[in-house]
Amino acid sequence: MLADVIPPGVDYARMSASNQHLPVFGGPEKRAYVRTMFAAIAPTYDRLNRIISFSFDQRWRRRAVGRLGWERHPDGVYLDLCAGTLDFSVALASQQGFTGRIVAADFVPAMLVTGRTKIGSRAILPVTADALELPFPDHYFDGAVVGWGMRNLVDLEAGLREASRVLKPGARLAILEMSQPGWQPFRALVDFYFDHVLPRIGRAISKHRTAYTWLPESTRVFPAPPELARRMADNGFSEVVYETLLGGSCAMHIGVRT
Repeated sequence: MLADVIPPGVDYARMSASNQHLPVFGGPEKRAYVRTMFAAIAPTYDRLNRIISFSFDQRWRRRAVGRLGWERHPDGVYLDLCAGTLDFSVALASQQGFTGRIVAADFVPAMLVTGRTKIGSRAILPVTADALELPFPDHYFDGAVVGWGMRNLVDLEAGLREASRVLKPGARLAILEMSQPGWQPFRALVDFYFDHVLPRIGRAISKHRTAYTWLPESTRVFPAPPELARRMADNGFSEVVYETLLGGSCAMHIGVRT
């Protein structure tokens, strides 16, 4: 049974908008803001993702799944970390030949509940869990994916170490995350979109005043792709490679658990 992949004592998936100064640099304020913000925007999250990314997010997830190496263990157990509304889980579970099981972990229950309608007959199990304190044994998963979640962690290095802990040696971690374009003319265009267009669309649809200002502000303080690759290498991963997508506005990192 699918539930057999979850150790005893782990809770299955079962807070209002904040308008405070955005706590992008970490600490308990960041954790509280991220949790309440995502709970508030959960009902409109998928719709806005498609609009603001021009549906590139779906294409990029499929690309990352293609680099995960799940074909080595098609019947294995995989982790979708910071799973949100389960799009990454569905992308993996929908692969032809995949017969494994996916644990979708997120610390915002409202996001998991919103995503439950996508599961159907797929072997996906949503679990309420904090990426910094995962309730899973060491060397438990055959691979893991993270879609736009590392930027929201209070402690990036601790999150990488925790992901490494629960992965089997040789398992791959695939990370998709926002980044800043290096070519200045395109970066100026992206900055204009982030600063003036995206927040207005986000406020109009989600009714949350700061959620879609959080995205660009948290992106600007997040490590650039080479630095994220270095931190992965320092926290349990080898053979780390990355590629930038859409002119550098997104990056995909792949690392192998040492």
